[in-house]
Amino acid sequence: MRDHAKPDGARPRSATPRVHAAPQRAGSGARFATRAAAANDMNGRVEIIHFWAHVRPGDEQPVGGLSKRVFDVVVSASALLVFLPFLLLIALIVKLESNGPAIFKQERGGYRGKTFRIWKFRTMTVMENRGVLQARSGDVRFTRLGGFLRRSSIDELPQLVNVLLGDMSIIGPRPHALEHDVLFEKVDGRYPIRFNARPGVTGLAQVNGSRGPTETEEKIQTRTGFDIEYVQAWSWRRDIEIFLRTIKVLFKADAL
Repeated sequence: MRDHAKPDGARPRSATPRVHAAPQRAGSGARFATRAAAANDMNGRVEIIHFWAHVRPGDEQPVGGLSKRVFDVVVSASALLVFLPFLLLIALIVKLESNGPAIFKQERGGYRGKTFRIWKFRTMTVMENRGVLQARSGDVRFTRLGGFLRRSSIDELPQLVNVLLGDMSIIGPRPHALEHDVLFEKVDGRYPIRFNARPGVTGLAQVNGSRGPTETEEKIQTRTGFDIEYVQAWSWRRDIEIFLRTIKVLFKADAL
């Protein structure tokens, strides 16, 4: 899913969130966050409280646990089978249209901060993996086909492979370039909480209009707020709602 940020609705009520530190013990720790249960989209209207709790490595399950993982495998495998001829056709056109591979792979931050290589159809004449400059509407780096692939989000379809491999989920916080992870955490201290979920092909932020470039601190905080809300208040009802709303967003022409 493409990402265009909207200006409001993602900041906690308090400018300085309360932080509680759990007693230190030997071993490793994991960051957790707690808050009141959300009703509908309560993003920005509750206070996030985060603290450190002692766990053994591997004890913590990603948001949604096993049932969400089963859903991801079934949906991604089925979609890959259905769309395989279409995906191969797009890959061939991308390859023939401009120099470079059909698939663009870039390092992104995943569950618990683990790095993985995200798959996308190549839409630009450059393939940056470091020092990444976010794409904008009318970007001169787009190939002739690339602009259409991005507006329609077709360039994201290869991420079904990432889902099948377990690097991503169908629904979750959108993964960012590693440089952006570092920057966004400096802007919003809540940012690491989003790594308690596998990154998603689509997410709560994207269906609420927080899509596209995040060139201001306000947009970073807006998107982070939606991501934290998703992690804190995950439910199957919400995942189904996001999935259905994603289908509607895909038909809008204002995507980057």
